[in-house]
Amino acid sequence: MIDYIWSLLANPTIKKLVLSVISVILIYFIGYLVQISAGRHVEDGETRFRAKKWIKNLSYIIILLVLLAIFSDQLGGLAVFVGAVSVGIAIALQEVIVSVAGWMAVTMGKFYRPGDRVQLGGIKGDVMDISVLRTTIMEVGEWLEADLPTGRTVRIANSFVFKEPVFNYTSNFPFLWDELKIPIRHGSDYVLTRDLLQKVAQVISDPIIAEAAHSWKEMKRSYFIDDVTMAPQVTMKITDNWLEFTVRYIVGYRNRRFTRDLLFTRILEEIKLYPDRITIASATIALVETPSIHVKMD
Repeated sequence: MIDYIWSLLANPTIKKLVLSVISVILIYFIGYLVQISAGRHVEDGETRFRAKKWIKNLSYIIILLVLLAIFSDQLGGLAVFVGAVSVGIAIALQEVIVSVAGWMAVTMGKFYRPGDRVQLGGIKGDVMDISVLRTTIMEVGEWLEADLPTGRTVRIANSFVFKEPVFNYTSNFPFLWDELKIPIRHGSDYVLTRDLLQKVAQVISDPIIAEAAHSWKEMKRSYFIDDVTMAPQVTMKITDNWLEFTVRYIVGYRNRRFTRDLLFTRILEEIKLYPDRITIASATIALVETPSIHVKMD
């Protein structure tokens, strides 16, 4: 048996195959140990995740280079074979190839990264992982009114980046503009109402206005965009039923629900201080004229 094994190992091809298997196992095992070490010593979650991803990708690259080095003298003979099957592979694995190209575009073009909130293929969520073929996200919204996770993970082929727009809520400017509409009854003091809404919105927005302005300034270095005001704005529109005030304000992309709740609460508290001057409107039906009714009795 031993002589038979040695005779097999004397064959150059068998020897290279054995060496390849040993090399792959050894490199993979070392990479696995390094990932465990990184997981134990790196406290920051995002940094730990990125380190483990880079170590895994580096292991694959090293394995590929080692295999190329082992079979370097046979690559010339494989050229014709590779050329013959490449067309068939391209047709059979078209979607896979496009997904790999999409992964390269996402990685090099910095479309998004793990932790970003995005909308991909009509699905909104937080990016959990970006693999060679698919992007995994934690779905947000859907049947929930708020921008909160639903608990469902969604895997989307990377090929979609060449077919549909990619919406990123966080990469360059992690803020959004949101609006509240407040109906006020006709006859209310609209000047006082405007001042009150402006004051409340300013107090709520003040903590992030400076940070948002800095992010916008940084984004202007990369894109051709105009300056915008970060201060909240209050506008009024007259309708048949009420005076409609719109409060426009800046908010962090993860804090829309909390900020809306805080604004509504503060606005109601302020309006209660002026019961004779400001009244919240509601849908009403007004009878402008009652038609004449003629009753004839026999």
